[in-house]
Amino acid sequence: MSRYDVVVVGSGPVGTATARELADRAPALRVLVLDAGQVLGDVPGGHVKNITDPGPALAGLPSGAAPPPGATPARPGTALVGTPAMPNAAISTNVGGMGAHWTAACPRPGDDEVPGFLDPAVLDEALRRAEELLAVTTHAFDRAPLRGAVQQILGELFDQPERRPVGPMPVAVSVSGDGSLHWTGPAVIAGDLWERENVTLRAGTLARRILIDGDRATGVEVVDVATGDRSVVEARAVVVAADAFRTPQLLWASGIRPAALGRYLNDQPQVMTAALLDDRHVTGDATASVAVSAATTPGGGAIVPLSGVSWVPYAAGRPFHGQVMQMDASPVKLDPGVTVRPGQVVGLGWFCRKQVRADDRVWFDEDAADEHGMPAIRIDYTLTEADQAAIAAAVEELRTAAKALGRPLGEPFVLPAGSSLHYQGTTRMGPADDGTSVCDPAGRVWGTANVYVGGNNVIPTATACNPTLTAVALAVISARALADSLEASR
Repeated sequence: MSRYDVVVVGSGPVGTATARELADRAPALRVLVLDAGQVLGDVPGGHVKNITDPGPALAGLPSGAAPPPGATPARPGTALVGTPAMPNAAISTNVGGMGAHWTAACPRPGDDEVPGFLDPAVLDEALRRAEELLAVTTHAFDRAPLRGAVQQILGELFDQPERRPVGPMPVAVSVSGDGSLHWTGPAVIAGDLWERENVTLRAGTLARRILIDGDRATGVEVVDVATGDRSVVEARAVVVAADAFRTPQLLWASGIRPAALGRYLNDQPQVMTAALLDDRHVTGDATASVAVSAATTPGGGAIVPLSGVSWVPYAAGRPFHGQVMQMDASPVKLDPGVTVRPGQVVGLGWFCRKQVRADDRVWFDEDAADEHGMPAIRIDYTLTEADQAAIAAAVEELRTAAKALGRPLGEPFVLPAGSSLHYQGTTRMGPADDGTSVCDPAGRVWGTANVYVGGNNVIPTATACNPTLTAVALAVISARALADSLEASR
């Protein structure tokens, strides 16, 4: 039987950030990070776009799984949960979780996306730390020749006093001296973490249940996925950061069942369209011939140094947030004979805020099991009249934006539920144990002394912006509180 101070379940951005912050703040703590999946490529938690030779490990999804529409290449280690209410709900079982596959957009939350019960100064400092851990920048695509034209057009449409203006999307990307990009996966968050004496990453190891004595966790029962061998890891505290579906699943399987567990599921309805930037906007240096395409970049991603990623921020009176990508390798079918400059095809994706409801939920079927023998995941999810109104408004705004940019390439379309991959709320935090939240503002699960949760699933508000930065910031707050508590009790 092994013993640790903290067991962290999940090695995605939040699990890794939690372990990193614990180790930085209290180096003497012994920390174990568990993941049921394996390492993709050579670096634990590396982003797949940084792998120059994908090889068989990145050949595709597990047997029987289907990627979300338009996803290319397929996300290795990722599979659909498989539920009629949310057909594109997906999970990633690999070291790094979805953080090995994400688009790396890291906008800050604004207006009523920010939980009102958190100390603004504490949250602001945690957001700065999260930006540091994720290597967030607004300058990754400064070389994009048409970026300025795109942002000028969108700014003229959407900028208003007292609102955050249209600008470059903050992204978790590092730019080398030659202009090539390195995408942030959890490996970047970790730094030298896995080389430290008191920190261990154990891949291929599933947490089956948290062992509880009274209100205290005493450890975790784990199983080796390859062999089926079971064992127990003792711990002074347990942090579960296993995504918005499997975090509440593990708590449920462990008999930890606050009233709000699995409820308040928040996906962001996603509306998309594309436009061909009008030649009248392409002037000066933007017309320069450039010989770099997506096919020559690591991972074959559609966003390269010559593309731009722009941001139309969320505002309380405007219930969506815009992510605008210039696509050098356009997935949009163009008319024969049409020649475009790099970045001239612009994809627009609007994420809508969804009304937060207790009846939108993930729940667990104790009469059926998933592939790991855990209670099977079920989902209830419905779009309300308010949600439909927000989607309709986003469609109209996208039509306007596409026309302003130049030539619309088809009508805006709504992706199936679950396509955003921005699942939130299922272990939401709150200021009081009143049945509407699962954990306190430090991430400690109500009714327990030493069980913590982290991830997008702790975000309690209706949001439209990409949630990873916020989730990592909340993990920073949680890890610091836990480290201080454990150090004080030695």
